[in-house]
Amino acid sequence: MKHVDLFNDFLKDVVNLNSTRVAQLETSIQAIKDVLEASDWVPEIDSWMPQGSWAHRTIIKPIDSGEFDADLLVFVHPMEEWSASKYIDELYNIFKTHGTYKDKVRRWSHCITITYANERKIDVAPCLINRDGYQRLEVCNRDCDSFELSEPRQYTEWLTEKNSYSGNNSFRKVTRLVKYLRDIKTTFTCSSVLLTTVLGYRIRFSDKFGSEFADTPTALKTIFGRMDDWLQVNPQKPSVTNPFLSSEDFASSWTDVQYTNFRNMVSKYRGWIDDAYSEQNRNESIAKWRRVFGDEFAADVVVEEAKSVSRSAVAVLKESISTAALFTGDLVAAVKQFGSRALPPGFSSLPHMQRPRWRQSPSPVFTVHVKAELYKSQGFGKLKSVQTLEPLPPNHWIYFTATTSTGVPLSTSEFRVEWRVTNTDLAAFNDRCLRGDFYPSDSGQSRWEHLKYRGVHLVEAFVIRKRDEVLVAKSNPFQVVIE
Repeated sequence: MKHVDLFNDFLKDVVNLNSTRVAQLETSIQAIKDVLEASDWVPEIDSWMPQGSWAHRTIIKPIDSGEFDADLLVFVHPMEEWSASKYIDELYNIFKTHGTYKDKVRRWSHCITITYANERKIDVAPCLINRDGYQRLEVCNRDCDSFELSEPRQYTEWLTEKNSYSGNNSFRKVTRLVKYLRDIKTTFTCSSVLLTTVLGYRIRFSDKFGSEFADTPTALKTIFGRMDDWLQVNPQKPSVTNPFLSSEDFASSWTDVQYTNFRNMVSKYRGWIDDAYSEQNRNESIAKWRRVFGDEFAADVVVEEAKSVSRSAVAVLKESISTAALFTGDLVAAVKQFGSRALPPGFSSLPHMQRPRWRQSPSPVFTVHVKAELYKSQGFGKLKSVQTLEPLPPNHWIYFTATTSTGVPLSTSEFRVEWRVTNTDLAAFNDRCLRGDFYPSDSGQSRWEHLKYRGVHLVEAFVIRKRDEVLVAKSNPFQVVIE
């Protein structure tokens, strides 16, 4: 499923740089311009131009509320006998001797950077117009003391054109989503200009007339599919050039190892995106999109469904079972009275449950069961074996063990068991403990869990083959009822 509204909310609330920070950026930019234009910096300023993510409108909110970067070009007329490094050094000196910026400014190979701690960084780079009488634009490399050709205006226009082909601002939205995926997962390395260019090359003029960019999730699926296809026919790192400056290869920032990893991760995420997009079960689809983008995707919807399980279940129960019309209890009471019929549809696939991240065997290699035993405390005072949906007292411990269909424990040398433990309902929500994550076995193929929150909770065993990290078997959910 596409969940267009959830994607719109995710972009607005989580991914996009908020309007307050944009306004602060614009104020800071204007202040920098005013300082430089009023200074005794010798080069004559022709004009200014935003560059990078800010100019391309693909800038995103930094992870963990950290600093974000913005780039600003100052176009100047060349000075006779000035070296490339002198443009950077003299620009640096203007701000280093200024009371407001002296502790905020640093210089690098191509720019100076003004840092507003925990807020933003603004890179200011000189760009020379028609040096030595040749019609061209050049930036300065202080490290090499050399001038380098650049085409920032045409490159920005190219990206704007690509966005117009995609429609609905889809190219920019997808670029922001992929940057967020890069930053939140940290599973691949790719500079923003390289990533944006790779994505831009995946959009065609003919897309103006098709449905491949009808909405954000469809555009994301389309671009990831095309990007993966391109990467798979390029096992060795290809060039990714500026479309208006063939000598500028953005892929030069990649090592071969980083490229191979990027290629593999794009293929993996493509599979996850296709899976989430084609999934017709709403809860499953939301959970699969969360596997791609993390817990911030659809967070409010997911939490609301998890904490209101009792209310939803009782409403369904009253409609489906005539004898439940006057029922007034919660889900625990309903299970005690009506058994498994009290569990609502989709209870075993709630959207806050993480979905498996391992490559899965086409079919289960064997059947796995979960055996459970009740203890007074962890490791001591065994009371009895328990069955799924059997009401249990709080403040006890339960010991889960994954076994084969014959009751034999699984081989620890061949397999490991990960446990998905999911809490539901208000008591767990109020203690911020809805969980739904995967946890390792404590010893062998077993795991201890404390019985704490009133509600109906889920425990499942996932068997991973160690030699290739393939998921080969999964148990049915063991439903834990805590009174």
